[in-house]
Amino acid sequence: MITVQDLELRAGARLLMDEVSFRIDKGDKIGLVGRNGAGKTTLTRVLAGEGLPAGGKVTRTGDIGYLPQDPRTPDMEQLARDRILAARDLDKVITKLRAAEADMASDNPGVRDKAMRRYDRLENEFLAGGGYAAEAEAAAISSNLALPERILNQPLKTLSGGQRRRVELARILFSGAQTMLLDEPTNHLDADSIAWLRDFLKSHQGGLIVISHDTELLEATVNKVFHLDANRATIDQYNLGWKKYLAQRETDERARRRERANAEKKAGVLMDQANKMRAKATKAVAAQNMAKRAERLLAGLEDVRAQDKVAALRFPDPSPCGKTPLMAEGLSKSYGSLEIFTDVSLAVDRGSKVVILGLNGAGKTTLLRMLAGVSAPDTGRIIPGHGLKIGYYAQEHDTLDTSRTVLENMRASAGNMNDAEVRGILGSFLFSGDDVNKPAGVLSGGEKTRLALATIVASSANVLLLDEPTNNLDPASRAEILGALKNYTGAVVLVSHDEGAVAALDPERVVLLPDGDEDLWSQDYLDLITLA
Repeated sequence: MITVQDLELRAGARLLMDEVSFRIDKGDKIGLVGRNGAGKTTLTRVLAGEGLPAGGKVTRTGDIGYLPQDPRTPDMEQLARDRILAARDLDKVITKLRAAEADMASDNPGVRDKAMRRYDRLENEFLAGGGYAAEAEAAAISSNLALPERILNQPLKTLSGGQRRRVELARILFSGAQTMLLDEPTNHLDADSIAWLRDFLKSHQGGLIVISHDTELLEATVNKVFHLDANRATIDQYNLGWKKYLAQRETDERARRRERANAEKKAGVLMDQANKMRAKATKAVAAQNMAKRAERLLAGLEDVRAQDKVAALRFPDPSPCGKTPLMAEGLSKSYGSLEIFTDVSLAVDRGSKVVILGLNGAGKTTLLRMLAGVSAPDTGRIIPGHGLKIGYYAQEHDTLDTSRTVLENMRASAGNMNDAEVRGILGSFLFSGDDVNKPAGVLSGGEKTRLALATIVASSANVLLLDEPTNNLDPASRAEILGALKNYTGAVVLVSHDEGAVAALDPERVVLLPDGDEDLWSQDYLDLITLA
């Protein structure tokens, strides 16, 4: 269904992969893994036809459903239900059916008769596309992704980022695409939805490529693993399930290290002998032959996989501030008749740690945006304290200017830092050389996460507002972030579905939305995190 021949991918001048070939056939369920920035997102965009390779050829047959990390919906006025049904072009037919129904109630007999004939024609078209059974199927998928009827009847612009992403996932699953390319599909899903998604993907009869840091999902669904090796610019392909892949990869690496060590030892002995023999003119030819043998021994070997680089993350020492740098009083937010939350008040003391919990759509992201000054409340006010300096991390990377380069985004946040200091921070977040001149818009989700965090490091903030900061990160980078979070001495307000992130923060207080109730933190709240 997708055939790749001699593929070459680049990020700017940096080579991501070279002369890579593979096929995705019916029944192939492939886990695409590798460190952040290795090229996973770039590869899936090219496979989906949304990007062009630097070289090689990609041939596609059949429908492809692609879920990017940061989906962008074209019409934010569209109802969530219609966005999902659009995957089979049923949304347009339903809209016309509704209009025909309205005209059938007309007092004008001519209008009424025309509407009845139009309704019959449209209903036949609707039934040919799956009709009421398809509507029920879409509703079932949506319900299992925690998108109830109330959400489906709302315009996309009224939904949270997490809800919109679940709408996009529901649309792809409902589409019936023969090949699905899913980039971090479990982001913003609760535990029940993740369990349901595993079963859905297991039963999918077509092709599948999934990028995920959820090892349980990979273990349950994939029968092949493609490892993108950023150091060798290639893909190691394993026709194995997840657990067998992990064991085989370790075995391969041990064998590769042994083989290279033995060859280097033999080559070293040959080169020592060659060097000794070069001193005698009568043995110069023999010495040259020995040196060539040593070179051949090393030339036939694969490189040993180098250790992947990890961002060296440390949050800044906070700028001095007053006892209570940030307060909020009586905040409320509604979209039309839909009330998100009302009368929420909060005081963030110097160095305090607060976690915000609530179900998807309860307003967690909305509250953080208000505290950051990005969105205005319908009622209430934000009260900045003495010396307040906010560092805001948005889960959809809204703080980044995607038209600017990595370096330009950093300079905009770095205050009085000189160019060497700015580049130093970028280097610690694995942006170096030509990478700093890439537009932020072409970065993968993990790279955007690292850049957004780098801008916070450059800001010397004393209050961090962090919205799902561990999404899209590989395990090593996630561990770095959790360590930095644990050691940060400023105030933090955290929204996260990641139990490890909350545990690392070791919060003192919890705010429960939508009611805005505040409580002292206890371990009992950990159970609510994945359920939320």
